[in-house]
Amino acid sequence: MTVTTLASTTVASGLPELTAGRLIDSWRLDPYALVLILVLGGLYAWGVVRLARRGERWPVARTVAFAGLGLGAIALATMSGLAVYDHELFWPAAVQNIVLDLIAPLGLALGDPLSLALAALPQERPAARRLRAALSGRLLSFLTFPLVSTVLVLSSELAIYFTPYFPTALRHGPLHELMYLQLLVTGSLFVLPMLTRQELLPSWCSHPVRALLVLLDGLVDAVPGIVVMTSGTLIAGGWYASQHRPWDPSPQQDQMIGGGLMLTIAELVGLPFLIAVFAEWVRDERRRTRALDERLDRELAVAAAAPTTTATTTATASTATATASATTTSPGEAAVPQPELTRPWWETDQGEVGERFRRGR
Repeated sequence: MTVTTLASTTVASGLPELTAGRLIDSWRLDPYALVLILVLGGLYAWGVVRLARRGERWPVARTVAFAGLGLGAIALATMSGLAVYDHELFWPAAVQNIVLDLIAPLGLALGDPLSLALAALPQERPAARRLRAALSGRLLSFLTFPLVSTVLVLSSELAIYFTPYFPTALRHGPLHELMYLQLLVTGSLFVLPMLTRQELLPSWCSHPVRALLVLLDGLVDAVPGIVVMTSGTLIAGGWYASQHRPWDPSPQQDQMIGGGLMLTIAELVGLPFLIAVFAEWVRDERRRTRALDERLDRELAVAAAAPTTTATTTATASTATATASATTTSPGEAAVPQPELTRPWWETDQGEVGERFRRGR
């Protein structure tokens, strides 16, 4: 395994020819990305442990998605062979950016860190109150509004590739790290609200609407890859021309490969994203059904007690009526039976059970 330092990747001189084996074996240490991974992973682990100490169980699948797919994708994009060769070839940089923009946010969102934080933090603590205030604040509501977040993702990628932003980031390490963070944040602004159990989206954005938005987003995510493939202008052409080696593809071919990989990955990520939205939809319907069943059980228990009380009252009233009739009936006349005056319970019950009985009859 080849391990390089952050400084040595600023200039790609001395790197051997990129092969599949070297892409897998070559790694570098990115201190900024490592700190981010440790902070996010540490906070998530703290929340899981805190719930466990209270006797509550956090789903293992969510933890695996957050750590394996979310944090793992960040590490892959910033410290693997993609990061080692992103200064020599364009296509590793293109794959890097699409991983940070789409795959890492999907993994983080599947872990539902917002629900974990709200469940783990004591409700009376200032941190919990500040988090709830931030989630319901106008700024986050604006940034996570579906149309706004989609435009942010698209404009972020186009600004990187078709302005001096990307060539400048290749020359300046801190700006390159800021670009990584930008891609991760803008991607999360769209993905996280779609999958979290917290209500970050408008009330009209139900799960069927979310599924349609994900389909639309899949089309939008294809735009940067198509534009990169068909652009007649080389992206950071001066930089990559200066780093070109005899075994490297030509800059035009390199850009075509990068755009094609961007398009392919964007479309492949769309399917599991859509499946995740449908899975969350099913879970939400199960929660609603369970809550409704519990409510109906309570109302049915109350309604079941009503006929007994009514029957007792009716029996008493019938006895009194019969006595009065016997007193007022003249000798020789047979007593006339009195009709039952009690209405069925479902006609008078005001709860959900009574309403369902009335609709069904």
